Amino acid sequence: MRPTASKLLGKTNVGGSCCNPVAAALLLSLCLGFPRSVATCPPYCLCASDIISCSGHNLSVLPFDLPGYATRLDLSHNALNVLPVDWISRPFDRLATLVLSRNSIRQIEANAFAVTPHLLHLDLSSNQLTVLNSSIFTGLKELKELLLFGNQITQINPGAFSDLHSLQRLYLSGNRLMAFPLGLYWEPGSPRNLTFLDLSYNRLSEVPVQNLLSLTQQDGIYLQENPLVCDCALLALLEYWMWKQYRPLVDFRDEYPCRDDSGPGSECSQQVVLDMPLEAQTYQVEPGKWLRVPCPGFASPAQEGLVVFWVTPKTVVNSSTNDPDDHIIVFPNGTLEIRSAVMEDSGMYGCVTARRRHYDPSESLEVSVVVGNLSTTSTSGLPHRSGAEHFNTAFTTLASCVVSIILVLLYLYLTPCRCRESRGGGTRGCGGRAIILCSDPREVESGQRRSNGKRVAFLEPQTEDSDIGVPKTPAMNLGHVTTEGILKNGSRTVGQALIDPAHVV
Repeated sequence: MRPTASKLLGKTNVGGSCCNPVAAALLLSLCLGFPRSVATCPPYCLCASDIISCSGHNLSVLPFDLPGYATRLDLSHNALNVLPVDWISRPFDRLATLVLSRNSIRQIEANAFAVTPHLLHLDLSSNQLTVLNSSIFTGLKELKELLLFGNQITQINPGAFSDLHSLQRLYLSGNRLMAFPLGLYWEPGSPRNLTFLDLSYNRLSEVPVQNLLSLTQQDGIYLQENPLVCDCALLALLEYWMWKQYRPLVDFRDEYPCRDDSGPGSECSQQVVLDMPLEAQTYQVEPGKWLRVPCPGFASPAQEGLVVFWVTPKTVVNSSTNDPDDHIIVFPNGTLEIRSAVMEDSGMYGCVTARRRHYDPSESLEVSVVVGNLSTTSTSGLPHRSGAEHFNTAFTTLASCVVSIILVLLYLYLTPCRCRESRGGGTRGCGGRAIILCSDPREVESGQRRSNGKRVAFLEPQTEDSDIGVPKTPAMNLGHVTTEGILKNGSRTVGQALIDPAHVV
């Protein structure tokens, strides 16, 4: 119910003029038909500065006219079933966090989040979603964190995450997924910066081992408490992750299968395992040549079910899907072959297979491949500097530092002394461009000499045809200055070199 004019105006004086200028401004805006700039906070919500909380009120319909200044909106613990496209009356341009957890949401209409273009965190956990359709998250280009755990999701359709370019963390734990959502990584428009994926407590029986090996370096993928079939490929993946100290496995190692040799996957333990090298071995090959690299610590012949993976600088290859025309292939015995090597093949190569053993962190499952001359190419394929070059660079740097220190000391300790005036009013003992160094200018002014020796002077030579009419710098008697006096007075004030103005061109 809108306030009446009398309430807005309050008290008026005899002349009819308003005593309250604020009320007059409000009345004027109502008369001109201006809409209210800020919606009021609903009575069942709590509004505190930029936070609006309508949690725990058993709402089945979303509040329509909410203030648009909110950066956080909490609608959790209600009875919402559907999130329609027009669930709010105005765009939430400032909204960064939207909490819709603990509802009964079964359906989210396409473009429902177009009114929240700057959303960073979206919580849809503990609802009743079963399928993620395409375009369900359209408009959330800035979203960084999406919580979908605790739903009943069984299917993720292609394009469901195609607009989430900035997504970094995705929680899909506690759903009913039976297939790994590879589209998150390979579909066009998929998240480019996804670093955290939680798929724990689902119904995954197998995972794409080769793809996961390629994602080990950049992503945290949690797979604990899934009914995974423990075959040789999965065992190889888990052993490699453990050697790499992969945090999702290290933190939940007791919630994964293949924990001991007596369980499933024990058939992989029939192979012969050699001692592992303590350092990565280096293999060198000339460009255009072929190179064969054995798998470290692996000496078993080919056996059924055994798969050997090699993690290369660019991709992951295995022994079960070789193409004769491939540039890099893996033989059944685990040997890697590089054909017609190029400089880009240089780098670290890791051999991944089920060895059924616990690795010491000091042991190496990797080898270094160098294409080109070892003296000019490093293991990463970049130019390599020899030890002599490093020594020469260090020696040159050290010599430069020493010379710089000597020059600074000379500047600080060798103070110039002033030229003394002769009886005729001119200067005696100093030329136009002479700088005489002494131990202390005060000794020169007082005429005292504390030591014997020679003075030091820096005289700029003059040519015969320069400065016509200017007398040449006369020779000076430097017999009363000592080197000892020059070097003893580093803490004293530096004197100034005086130049005869008559000799300045």
